[in-house]
Amino acid sequence: MADKRLQVFYTVAKLLSFTKAAESLQMTQPAVTFQIRQLEETFNARLFDRSHNKINLTEAGRRMFEYSEKLFDLYREMESAIREVTGNVSGTLKLGATVAIGDYVLPKFLVAFKKDFPNVNIQLKLSNTTNIASMVENSTIDIGVIDTELDNKMIGTDKITYDEMVAVCSSKHPLAKTPGPIEIKLLITEPLILLEEGSGLHTDFSKYLHQQGISYDKLNILMELGSIEAIKNAVDSGLGISVLPRSTLLKDLEMNRLVALSITPSFNNILSFVYKKQKFQVLNVQELVEFAHKFYNTDEKTFGKVPEENGALPQTQ
Repeated sequence: MADKRLQVFYTVAKLLSFTKAAESLQMTQPAVTFQIRQLEETFNARLFDRSHNKINLTEAGRRMFEYSEKLFDLYREMESAIREVTGNVSGTLKLGATVAIGDYVLPKFLVAFKKDFPNVNIQLKLSNTTNIASMVENSTIDIGVIDTELDNKMIGTDKITYDEMVAVCSSKHPLAKTPGPIEIKLLITEPLILLEEGSGLHTDFSKYLHQQGISYDKLNILMELGSIEAIKNAVDSGLGISVLPRSTLLKDLEMNRLVALSITPSFNNILSFVYKKQKFQVLNVQELVEFAHKFYNTDEKTFGKVPEENGALPQTQ
């Protein structure tokens, strides 16, 4: 119901960048510019000062920003209040997630959620952690799911420990025959293939190493890649080993393509459900988080228990 042009303006005003706003809204930059021009024509007022590749809000823009923020908050409060009265958990839930979570974690979870809440229409957007945080803060999405923690006072976080981080090697690697967990210090000299900097897993692995008195810079890093599939292919080729969430390896383990080894001290992965802090919370967002706690806490081996034919993700918007 909220005016699309106002949503675009609000995002540009928050980020003070047409480029970043376009990324956050998953629109083209010309489309963002067009929406702003339409809004300026409607009110016959310039909303942004553009000079030297920088933009700033005009006085009219500052006034519009203040009111648009109040309008969006009031709209969400109204929507939530009406649904609480009717007990109707329905409507559209705009969900954002990192690519790894969207590919490996959410499919079975969302299938199970839809079975309990069939009237909730889920729109899923995949992006990196930084963009997910921006989309939450700018109300482009209702809630995000990432695999790390955010240091952002505007964003609330609900953490769920859901997965084990494991060392991964090919079935022909000498470590594949190692019985029981292996110490993290044994991996220091091994050629490693890891996720590139900027990913939540990279950040959390660096923190874990620091806790163990190991500097990330001291690792024997062969490659840093941008996708988990690329890492698994490189490991399968015998180029090196990696550290990944066990949930990303289920099919590979079934096919005996790769071997997963528990690490000691143990290193668990988290899901962080991130949302904008406010006095109220949209009902279907509350239900999603509560359902996630039940889903992952009931059985740590939930992965793989939903039939594959029902495991398709909702359509990405």
